[in-house]
Amino acid sequence: MNRTVLLWLTIGLVSFLILPWYVIEDGFWGLEWLVDGYPLDPDYGPAWSQIMTGGKVWLSPIPLFLLLPFATWGRPKTDPLYSRILLISGMGGLGYILLQAFTIGIAGWEFLVLESLFDPIDRQYGMGYGGLLVSAAFLFMITQGVAARGVINGDVFVVSSIGLISAIVVMFIFFPVSRILISALQDNEGLYSVVAFTSKISHYKIWGLGCLTSNVGCGAAWNSLFLAITVGLTTTALGLVFALLATRSGFKHRKLLRALTVLPIITPPFVIGLSLILLFGVSGVVTQFVGDLIGVTPGRWLYGMPGILLAQLLAFTPIAFLVMIGVVEGISPSMEEAAQTLRADRWRTFTTVSLPLMRPGLANAFLLGFIESMADFGNPLVLGGDYDVLSTEIFFAIVGAQNDQGMAGVLALVLLGFTLSAFFIQRRWLGKKSYTTVTGKGDSGFHSALPNRLKWPIYGIAGSWTAFTIVIYCMIMFGGFVEVWGLDHSLTFKHYITAFSVDFGEHGILWEGSAWNSFWTTITIATIAAPLTAGLGLLTAYVLVRQKFRGHDIFEFGTMLSFAIPGTIIGVSYILAFNVPPIELTGTGAILVLCFIFRNMPVGVRAGVAAMSQLDKSLDEASLTLGANSFYTFRKVVLPLLRPAILAALVYSFVRAMTAISAVIFLVSAEYDMATSYIIGRVENNDYGLAIAYCSILILVMLSAVSIFQFLVGDRRLGRRSQSPAKSPAQQSPPNTEEKFA
Repeated sequence: MNRTVLLWLTIGLVSFLILPWYVIEDGFWGLEWLVDGYPLDPDYGPAWSQIMTGGKVWLSPIPLFLLLPFATWGRPKTDPLYSRILLISGMGGLGYILLQAFTIGIAGWEFLVLESLFDPIDRQYGMGYGGLLVSAAFLFMITQGVAARGVINGDVFVVSSIGLISAIVVMFIFFPVSRILISALQDNEGLYSVVAFTSKISHYKIWGLGCLTSNVGCGAAWNSLFLAITVGLTTTALGLVFALLATRSGFKHRKLLRALTVLPIITPPFVIGLSLILLFGVSGVVTQFVGDLIGVTPGRWLYGMPGILLAQLLAFTPIAFLVMIGVVEGISPSMEEAAQTLRADRWRTFTTVSLPLMRPGLANAFLLGFIESMADFGNPLVLGGDYDVLSTEIFFAIVGAQNDQGMAGVLALVLLGFTLSAFFIQRRWLGKKSYTTVTGKGDSGFHSALPNRLKWPIYGIAGSWTAFTIVIYCMIMFGGFVEVWGLDHSLTFKHYITAFSVDFGEHGILWEGSAWNSFWTTITIATIAAPLTAGLGLLTAYVLVRQKFRGHDIFEFGTMLSFAIPGTIIGVSYILAFNVPPIELTGTGAILVLCFIFRNMPVGVRAGVAAMSQLDKSLDEASLTLGANSFYTFRKVVLPLLRPAILAALVYSFVRAMTAISAVIFLVSAEYDMATSYIIGRVENNDYGLAIAYCSILILVMLSAVSIFQFLVGDRRLGRRSQSPAKSPAQQSPPNTEEKFA
């Protein structure tokens, strides 16, 4: 028997016979079930025990599907019956598990028609270790059968990757989001109504254009669209500026520059908003100073489009930088040297060679900035004023006085339409051109220095933006050491003592501070989620760029869907989907990890796609020709060349798990409280000093984490000579025989 088939068959049988079939109350890592009546306990027993003593007779057909793959014993993969048996086993077993899971729930039969046809039956809980692992075994039986039929050249690793990603995307993106989007077709009584849907989707609050003819604001859809386009273009430009400054200008303090550019991304968004209010609000430091200087009454210009735009630029420019720096570094110096050899000056080389090769990065940076702006919740909530956007309107439709879940679904559909349109426009702009610059050939040239007409504007823009960022963070750090931020600036440490006090008792360290519980929970959840997010994102990027298969576009759409939906919708949809069987996760740490993985995975996907677009496919082909399989090629050839993308995915997923607000506020529990929900509670109680003190600690922790990720991932090594980017090749002395290559 095929070893992989035997492995998954063993996992399936062990899970059916030994592991608890249903979810256990003690949590994912709880092991009390081993000593609490196992294996005959009706709550913790494995599947066979549930059938024999628990009355769950509907689980009886599952062993038949598990034993069916033994019929492949001794058959070659080329035998059509081999693949047919595996497909029947996998599809039949997985289909039956899903069927019984969705038809028998927490109160017995889920549908009245079934209850009228059959006798009442006992309830069943959500799937536990056993149910999930048996389902996984059936899933990989399907992928083994598909690969045996010669799909994608019979590559088991690629087919299994596509199957795994597709299954979890359906389970943790399509399924929960569909639960809330379906509500768009329902009226306030929960009945399906086309009339109600039509009236809501054409509402003037969404599409109104009163701002063009009067002082009335425009609809939330137009406001969101204009803001997102502006943010996408501006963050992409700023990201490119900082990437060029870090890689092409000869700037000496590159590490400091990298730290400053990622500062905004490691800060809860509402903290930046509060800092902007203290600077530019009606009573802000800058506003009062300028008002007294020129003798004008301070205005409320910050509240609305300008304030949201400024806060989002501060928050989302680092995302564009993290995407662009890998793309800028990946451009082949030999192409730029070829242009200069043909007597092109540095400006012409940059505009006709370098910049066009950055298209994948520019397109992906814009897409991420556009989607981030559309889905942003914290900044519009703090600074929005009367400038309505879709994300806040969705939130108020769900938790506000109107409590209109149908309207929230309609608004989510509109938002999804905008983000998907941006996605398809990006694809069309990139077209089918090749942007490959990293091949298997030697490439030890020097990058072209920036032309002076570009170099000095970059210094000016980057310097101004960096100074502004430093001022913002000085305000944030200062706020944790004063009695009342903005009113009483007496220096004090009481906020840090209240939140993070530590004592020593007879049994060791006592974490007495009120913030320790949420702090350690946040660190744990983020540490678990970050590598899983990065790994899944880069694996998805590899499949998207390197493989062509039927349903490729739908597959890509699914991986980006969670990023296009606001965190408020993700949070509410996870509650609706995972509060009841077949998957019960509400109140656990697992639901937070899963939310972060699938909320942040698209950044790893887009960063990986942008970086992998520059890698010549001949690198993979050479490895495969030499006898390596796809898994070995991905691990040993592709991944080392994706280190900038790996770093971007790790950094982004970790810090977003530490600072996320909109989805987390719906998913936290008493046992699993997150830092941002704790901070929001302090802000609601007007305890700004403690909130700012907590944020400053989080910033220091995340800066340390970024350094650790940089050390662990390392730099991509492309066999190029070390050189100051400010010097051109003509200024370099010829290398001697002792010269070492990177």
